Amino acid sequence: MAGKGFLLLLWVSAIHLAAIYLYTRGFLLSRLSLSETSSWNNSQAFAGSHKRAVLLVIDALRFDFISPDPPHPPSPYHHNVLRLPAELTEKHPDRSFVFTSFADPPTTTLQRIKGITTGSLPTFIDMGSNFGGSSNLEDSFIGQLTAAGKKIAFMGDDTWMTVYPDSFDTSFPYDSFNVEDLHTVDNGVIEHLFPLLRDESKPWDLLVGHFLGVDHVGHRVGPDHPVMKTKLEQMDRVLRDVVELLDDDTLLVLMGDHGMDRKGDHGGDTEMEVTAAMWFYSKGRSLLHPSAQIHERLIPYSLFPGANVSHRSIQQIDLVPTLSLLLGLPIPYNNLGSIIPELFWEDQEGRRFEEALKLNAAQVRDYLQTYRASPHGSELDDAWASLERIWNMSAQDIPTAHRIALDGYMRTVLSVCRYLWAQFNLGLIVTGLVLMVLSTLMTMGIWTTLERKEGWETWAGQFLQNGLYASGVAAAIGLFSVPWRTKLGMDVAQPVILSATLAAVISSLIRAPPKISITDLKSLPLPMILHAAAFASNSFVVWEDHVITFLLLSTIVPSIITGLAAPTSRFRYRILGFSALFAACIRLMAISTVCREEQQPNCHVTFYASASLTAPPPTILILSIPTALALPWIIRRFLRISQSDRGVAGLFLPYLLPAVLLQGSVAWLLEWAETTHTLESSWSGTLRTSRTLLGWGATLTTLFLGGLLWFIVPLCLQVSAKDSIVAPGAKEKKEVTVVGFANAFGSPYIIFWSVLFGLFYVTSQPTAQVVLGIAAIALLAYLEVVDSVRDVRALDAAFSSATPSSALNMDALPSGSASVSFAEITPLALLALHTYYATGHQSTISSIQWKAAFVLTPTLSYPISPLLVILNTFGPQFLFGMTAPLLALWNLAPLPHPASYEQARRESVRAALGMMLYHGTLLVGSAITAAWLRRHLMVWKIFAPKFMNAAGSLLAVDLGLLVGVGLGVSRITERVGLLFGGPAFASRKVD
Repeated sequence: MAGKGFLLLLWVSAIHLAAIYLYTRGFLLSRLSLSETSSWNNSQAFAGSHKRAVLLVIDALRFDFISPDPPHPPSPYHHNVLRLPAELTEKHPDRSFVFTSFADPPTTTLQRIKGITTGSLPTFIDMGSNFGGSSNLEDSFIGQLTAAGKKIAFMGDDTWMTVYPDSFDTSFPYDSFNVEDLHTVDNGVIEHLFPLLRDESKPWDLLVGHFLGVDHVGHRVGPDHPVMKTKLEQMDRVLRDVVELLDDDTLLVLMGDHGMDRKGDHGGDTEMEVTAAMWFYSKGRSLLHPSAQIHERLIPYSLFPGANVSHRSIQQIDLVPTLSLLLGLPIPYNNLGSIIPELFWEDQEGRRFEEALKLNAAQVRDYLQTYRASPHGSELDDAWASLERIWNMSAQDIPTAHRIALDGYMRTVLSVCRYLWAQFNLGLIVTGLVLMVLSTLMTMGIWTTLERKEGWETWAGQFLQNGLYASGVAAAIGLFSVPWRTKLGMDVAQPVILSATLAAVISSLIRAPPKISITDLKSLPLPMILHAAAFASNSFVVWEDHVITFLLLSTIVPSIITGLAAPTSRFRYRILGFSALFAACIRLMAISTVCREEQQPNCHVTFYASASLTAPPPTILILSIPTALALPWIIRRFLRISQSDRGVAGLFLPYLLPAVLLQGSVAWLLEWAETTHTLESSWSGTLRTSRTLLGWGATLTTLFLGGLLWFIVPLCLQVSAKDSIVAPGAKEKKEVTVVGFANAFGSPYIIFWSVLFGLFYVTSQPTAQVVLGIAAIALLAYLEVVDSVRDVRALDAAFSSATPSSALNMDALPSGSASVSFAEITPLALLALHTYYATGHQSTISSIQWKAAFVLTPTLSYPISPLLVILNTFGPQFLFGMTAPLLALWNLAPLPHPASYEQARRESVRAALGMMLYHGTLLVGSAITAAWLRRHLMVWKIFAPKFMNAAGSLLAVDLGLLVGVGLGVSRITERVGLLFGGPAFASRKVD
């Protein structure tokens, strides 16, 4: 039977989950997709200029755009840049066109494939489907080709098979997420591409080849690694051979689906990520008339990142209408792209271009009118009058003005739709926010109610029982509440969740209302309030890693003041010494940084070797092994202060934990050796196998050997007995000595925490491993500070008491420790977030460390790989969130009455509630600002990712605390109770 404390925490966590679900369903809804498809009628048919097309996608590629005579010509193979053959781009200006193309975020492959085949816009939350996207149901040029009876051949990134599972006549898909493999996909594409090109029967009308090597090089070793040059040279040879095999009726399109940031990742909306390139080449047919004069308004220019001259720019989705009409196909119905003028200006006057432009504009207008008639059409009301005015302006007799007006209409439509691409459901947003705020108040109420409450477990049982009754009745009512469900735009499940959760919260608030007194107001959690309020500023969100460092160092100041005024030199030295150690660890952790785009140029990457190389810095390579060996010794040294380095600690810390950490460190060092080609390529297979074995060895050692050892013998005690000296003739007595008694509760919990620490250590990169080691030292130093500060305050209270001797007699108290204060919890909550940032993460998509997916497997493996990425990302919040019970257990000795065990369990639950309260308040702050600023220019770049990070952090903290209290505290109090109080003591854990 689960303890009441665990059920209480589970109750709070479930309400958090429901609130987050409702809010995200309102804030991150997917864009409405129309199911209509385009078709020709007799007045619309457009004759294509080419019979076939070859579409080559080199993932994450851009081309080199430089002035003809730069002062310092760059390498032809640098970063993710491919220099196109001059003999094609310069000698045939009427048949070769190179463009800068801008992709809409998120810049993940699945969304880009949908964009370049449908011409529609992605949604922010669609990025999550990149690990398992569903098939595309919108109209696309793939679907148009299939409807026209054309044949499509495909090879490369298997994401295409996810989006279009039944569209290809010939297909050779390859695993797309194995970023460890730089060559298999590319070699497979080459193997099947050229035989199809050489086949005289031409068994295809569209040939799609999607190369992944450039993207994988960026993810794995960074864009400036020498292997990038090798990969680009391979792509150059492929391109030249493809051009050689083209016939005169085939159009070649070469493109990058997205770019990459300075360290080789993508997914977000930084300039380097959304900027790629596109090259059109027609071998036998001229596309642009030599005397064509295209108005500058129709051919915009922009500056490519890193270039010194501006270049012709297009939107990436402009490919869709352009390629469709060049092949003689109808433009897909949901397309928002515009045709590229240069590819249709075959005559001097541009009559063919105007014909194509009219078809394009008519398609966009049809889509917009259909969309406005849909349930979401009201979103267009504010912009509709302006769009109609621009459309009416296009009815002019002057050709140039007519063309500019039509093009302006489509660009305005694209801008408006980008503004409306996420359809907000305000009803769900508000209900989610209400639940978040109420759940925070509820947590505060339970926190204050439990303080010094006798018989709290009985009260908790009644509390949960009443809440479940209220929740069940409300869920039944919500199931049949059709009118207001429809009004709020909810599905069947959402009103049930809302009703049940709201009733549960209200019932909880009635039973445990928040108690705010004058005394409470004097000790307001100022760091938490400032932290949550800071989310209203985009600058504070961007620099949150620095804000947390400041807040965390500030929280130790009251302890230092207490230490300076301590009544004895021993306490003074202990408080000041451990405070200094804690502060030093925090500053050392802050040295490790990964920079957001918005932090440039005031940020320097130290987590990696450089901003463009994902290898660890040389200093980390030196410290990796010493950290793995020293950390267990340091933990044992802290336990030795209370003589708690015995029992399970004497086995786990000197033997098992070093073995786990060492295996984890060596596995990542082998990854570095393989990545940097420190050893010859013939060693690659051996290194990969060794890494996998070491990863599994560390994981199994810590979970099974360490976990099983702790569960069987969790205590860090040494019990010995000897005959005592008694008077002659007296009955013989035994003298029992218990070493480690003073920290009987806290030391086993640290060992339990260390077992899980080993698991997360393995999934962390070398710099993160060193940071985690420093964070563990900071944790132990802080626990010693808290313990000493409590002792000083107890002494001060005793000396100010009328009966000092009674005040100092702890055995006379009904409980063994002072109540946990919120001020003591705040540093641990901040430490969890500080560790998150210091281990190489940010509130951005591109900071996700995909390398973690391959710690235990050489290729992508479900569900192991996604789980490892989650552990890597939210491991710090889980690990240091679950340390809250240590504030109640550290240096707590079991007293000779059951109340001490009840006190240990109650204060552990209160500490856990306090940790939930801090992170829950941060979630409220980020959710309110994201909702309030949902139309802000930076919402999808800053505020929405911050909310998602806050939600993930809270859920990770909740899970960590459920494991910590449900398993750790429960098992420890049971075993300590059996040892010192007998079965009657231990049985009270489930009362």
